[in-house]
Amino acid sequence: MLRRVLLFFILVLLSSCRGEDAEKLPAEVKHFELQKSSFSALNGWENEKIGAFDTALKDVCSVMVKKTQKKIKSEYFEYSLSAYQKHCRRMAELSDKDLKIYIEQNFVPYAVVVNGNTEGKFTSYYEAELKANYERGGKYQYPIYGKPNDLVEINLRDFDSTLPNQRLVGRVKDGKLIKYYTRKEVDEGKLDAPVILWGDNPVDIYIMQIQGAAVATLPDGQQIRVGYADNNGHRFRGIGSILLDKGLIKQGDASMPKIKQWLNDNGDSAKKNMLLNDRYIFHKVVEADGPIGAMGLPLVAGRSMAVDKNYIPLGSVMWLETVGPDRKAINKLIMAEDVGSAIKGGVRGDYFWGHGEKAFDCAGRMNSKGRYFILLPKDAEVSVYD
Repeated sequence: MLRRVLLFFILVLLSSCRGEDAEKLPAEVKHFELQKSSFSALNGWENEKIGAFDTALKDVCSVMVKKTQKKIKSEYFEYSLSAYQKHCRRMAELSDKDLKIYIEQNFVPYAVVVNGNTEGKFTSYYEAELKANYERGGKYQYPIYGKPNDLVEINLRDFDSTLPNQRLVGRVKDGKLIKYYTRKEVDEGKLDAPVILWGDNPVDIYIMQIQGAAVATLPDGQQIRVGYADNNGHRFRGIGSILLDKGLIKQGDASMPKIKQWLNDNGDSAKKNMLLNDRYIFHKVVEADGPIGAMGLPLVAGRSMAVDKNYIPLGSVMWLETVGPDRKAINKLIMAEDVGSAIKGGVRGDYFWGHGEKAFDCAGRMNSKGRYFILLPKDAEVSVYD
């Protein structure tokens, strides 16, 4: 009886609380493969200078060496954690030059192949900026909410191990768990949540929610980081898709810089259309050297990427081959250490560009094809489930 109730529950909530637009779901996976390759086959490997990758790697390794499970897993493959931990401890001691040599000697690149295809879509995100104050007053009239006091989350697998590992969000009303408030309902004041800051521009707050984090400049010039705390569990609908569907912008104007300009120029219409995205993000003030990703670590500009963890385990060392918005090649080592509601698929990545106006311009225009490789220890036993 419990299983039937839970299965009904998952069908109801998944039909209305998807984390991404239905049209953005990847094609059905009929075949998943890790295709063994070599460093000589990686475009640009000879020019890799390591640089800030060292920071991202050491941050991730500081987490991975503390894990106690036996395997690093995705839905499609697994490999031994102990092999990775051994190399993490050694790599943390090496200089950039020695680190590259060590990786060549002890790791093997595997191309990720889904349905016979190594090519996928690569977008980018950045750390937004806004102006805010701790107190409401003057131009600071727009709330930035912390995690609601009545937000409840469950995981179906906690009730039945045969059910999907699916996080669902809601609130309790009359003894029943129901969907959480939509963006429109939040705007109408139906929310029990602390206000962590007051912003001066609703468009900047909206863009911060899309990006997940921001640097807030206070009236005295002090800068603080605002990070992701949680979300309302509702389906995400991109503002670009909304404006395109309504004919309010042209296809060539669908980059984030141009969308931001349109929103700032169209007050009431902008608000009306922003409310059509039911997904709402809650935030918290954080102390870190960068925005915090899904592993609880600060993201490193140009060296961190969001992936679909159903395919790529968080903490994986990756080699990325794609191009930026101006067609300049991006061939480099990155760490898979974040996720995103629209980042779905076996070959799909969201490249973290960094902070500031240049990062905003590049991230807002990047939409490229590319491929990536996962670098696995030579001494790790790799098992593919496909």
